[in-house]
Formats: sequence, structure tokens, C-alpha cells
Amino acid sequence: MNDTGLRICGVTAGYGRAPVLQGVDLAVPPARFTALIGPNGCGKSTMLRVLAGQIRCTRGRVTLDGADIARQPARALARRIGILAQSAEAPEGLTVGELVRQGRYPHRSLLGGWREADTLAVEEALALTGISHLRHRRLDTLSGGQRQRAWIAMTLAQQSGILLLDEPTTFLDLAHQIEVLSLVRRLVRERQTTVVAVLHDLNQAARHADHMVMLKAGTIRTGGDPATVLTGNAVRDVFGVETVVIADPEAGTPMCIPRRDPAIEMSRDMSDGAPHA
Repeated sequence: MNDTGLRICGVTAGYGRAPVLQGVDLAVPPARFTALIGPNGCGKSTMLRVLAGQIRCTRGRVTLDGADIARQPARALARRIGILAQSAEAPEGLTVGELVRQGRYPHRSLLGGWREADTLAVEEALALTGISHLRHRRLDTLSGGQRQRAWIAMTLAQQSGILLLDEPTTFLDLAHQIEVLSLVRRLVRERQTTVVAVLHDLNQAARHADHMVMLKAGTIRTGGDPATVLTGNAVRDVFGVETVVIADPEAGTPMCIPRRDPAIEMSRDMSDGAPHA
């Protein structure tokens, strides 16, 4: 078996005595964009935290290049894996530049000063995310898309090579969703970054991701390229929704369209035909 990269091996994990993931196996494709999809409460965010070493496994293990991440010091692991939580918060008044500088924490010793390598990493992260001109702006004055790019820049300043994103497009409008996902694609293509992200929009996941993993009730139901994963049968099984899957006319990737509910259509027709008082 090839032990390179990030792997979940027979993992059961959760919170307290209640397991959320149950006997899960997953090999994360290196230098690819993997999207975790599934209904609320299925274990997507838990899987992300397990991959980051933030939740200990009750069974199984998570390995990085064959080594158990549970045995690695937190600072050393943070140099390899960066995670951006769903509801990341920063102290009031913090500027973009100050936030991104915090990404250098894993590389600095307790008594070590700020080094030229730290400055270069911060500048590179700001440039890569296109927010160098915002370095002196306070986070609370930015748009949703700009703020999300600032958080991603902080994670990039870690220079980890593996980036875990928990619902990076939630609460963003369509333009900012596209902005963030396009940035992720660039990181994979230009920097060979390994990205795993929790996404809710199936069609966005299929359009932007190289690899998709569909979860239900703490188990992986299917995984592979978008054309393999996003099928009518899989969506029915996992989400309980009847759909038609067609080719995206722009990208050629699978596009999932929910079928009309006959009961709703009948109710609408009756309402339209009812006499008005």
C-alpha cells in the first residue's frame, strides 16, 4: 500500500461517547481539490477536524506520509496541515496584515524574532490571494469575499502544503463564492496545494473539485471524480431527493437538477385557478 499523503484508516471518531464517523477509510489525493459533500450532520466537518488532528480517533488512525499524526507535535503538524474553521473570528480592530502574520506561528520559536523568511511568506500569501493592497485595512471593513481571502492568506502563510477549508463559501453571495473557489483552483494548479473543503452546493463542488467524497450518517457512500460521484442514484440515496443529472453547459461537469414535486405543482395550479375574493 502507498503510504504517502494524508490518509484516514478505519477511523471512528466523534464528540464524547457519541461517534460521528464510523470505520471510515479515505486517501486524500495529493495536489488535488477534494470536496466533502453530504447532508447536515453527516460528519463532513468532523472528518475535516480529524484530518487536522483536532479530534482524536477512538479507533483507527490518521497518517501523513505513513506517520500517525497523533504522535506528532502540534506545531510540527501545523507546518504540514493548515485548517480554516467555518466561523473563524479575529480580535476587533485587527488588520489584514496582522491576521496574515499570525499564520507564521508554527514556524517561530518561543524566543525567536521575526525573520526575513516570515516576511517573504506573508508577502507571498497576500499576493497570491490578491489582497496586498488591503494589508492595512481592518477585517471588519472588508466585503465577505475579501475577508475570506484574508483568512485563506493567513493559512497560506503557514506554507503547509495541505489546506483544509470548512464551508469556505457559506454566507457569501454568488460572486464571492466564485472568487473563493477560483482562488482554491489556482492554489491547486499553480502551487500544487492539496485542498480538502466542505461544500454544500453540489454543482459548485462538481464544477471546481477534482475529487468528491459523499458522506451519509458518518460513513462514506461514494468517492471519485465528479462524474462518478454525482449521479441521480447517489443523490437519492444520500439526500433523499429525486434529481436529473445533466452536463453543465459551461464546464461539462455533472449538474444536478431537482425534479419537480407533483404535490407542490398541483397545489400551485389549484391556487392559480382559484377565484380571487
